[in-house]
Amino acid sequence: MSDADPAIQVDGLVKRYGSRAVVDALSFEVQRGEIFALLGPNGAGKSTTVEILEGYRERDEGTVRVLGLDPIGEAGRLKPRIGVMLQSGGLYLTMTPREAVRLFATFYLHPNDPDEMLTLVGLDEAAGTRYRRLSGGQKQRLSLALALIGRPELLFLDEATAGMDPQARRVTWNLIRSLRDSGVTVLLTTHYLEEAERLADRVAIIDAGRLIKIGTPSDLAGVDTGGVRLRTAMPVDLEVLRDLPAAAKVHQNGDGLIELETGNAPQLLVEITERLRDVDVPILELRVGSGSLEELFLRLTGEGLRE
Repeated sequence: MSDADPAIQVDGLVKRYGSRAVVDALSFEVQRGEIFALLGPNGAGKSTTVEILEGYRERDEGTVRVLGLDPIGEAGRLKPRIGVMLQSGGLYLTMTPREAVRLFATFYLHPNDPDEMLTLVGLDEAAGTRYRRLSGGQKQRLSLALALIGRPELLFLDEATAGMDPQARRVTWNLIRSLRDSGVTVLLTTHYLEEAERLADRVAIIDAGRLIKIGTPSDLAGVDTGGVRLRTAMPVDLEVLRDLPAAAKVHQNGDGLIELETGNAPQLLVEITERLRDVDVPILELRVGSGSLEELFLRLTGEGLRE
C-alpha cells in the first residue's frame, strides 16, 4: 500500500442482525495521517462499523480495506500495525499499569518503551496501583498506553476521553494531535461533539447505519465570519445591540441565543463587549460563526433520547 492510498476504504458495507441492517450500504474513506471522527447517536452503527474495521466482526456485504488489507482474511498481517483503544480495558483487576504495558510490549517485535508510555499518558505515579483501584480516567489513559505500545500506523479510539477530567482530556487531545503530526492515522468515536470539532480533520455522521454527512467540521457546521453569536447572563434589550454601528441585523431564538449579522465581525466583537459592559450585562458566550457541529448533529439525528 502506498502513502497515497487511503488508510481505510469502506464501500457498500452492510451488516445485518436477522432482517435488520445495522450498517446499511455505508461508504467512506479515511486518508493516511488524518484524524477522522465517526459520529452518530446510540444504535447508529458506529461500534459495529469500527469492529468490522478492526477485524473483530464479519461483514455481510461490501468491501473493506484497512491499510490495504482485509481485516478478517489478512488479520495476521494487519493486527501488528494497528492500535485499538476500547472503552473497557479487559485487564485482570490485580494487574498494575506497569505490568500491563510490559505484558503488551511482548506482543510486538518493536514495541515502544513501556515506561515511556506510562509517562506519556501521565501514569508514572499510578504505575504500581492495582487496576481495580484506578479511577475511570486513569483506566482510560492506561487503555491509550496499551493501544500505543506497538507503534501503530493506524489507531482506533473508542470514546478515548470518557471519564477523564478536563485537564487529562486536554493532554490527551494534544497527544492525539502529536500522533497525527507524526504520521499516525486516527479514527475516533466520541459523544463529545466539541472533541470532534477540536480534533478531527474530517467528520462522518451516520444514523441508522447510513452515512448522512461527511466533511471538515467547519464545512459541516457552516461556520463563517458573517455572524456573531451571543449569550448573556441576564436579558438584554435587543435595541441596545441593534444600535451598534457594526450590527446589520439582530435576532434572538427561543433558547436565548442572540445572533447578529455583520460585515465586520472583529469590530462588532469590540462593540458588543464595550456596550454590555456599560449596561452591566455579563457575557456567557461570544463567538464568531453561524453554527456548530453539535447543532448540525442534533438537526440531522434529532434531539430525542436513544437507548
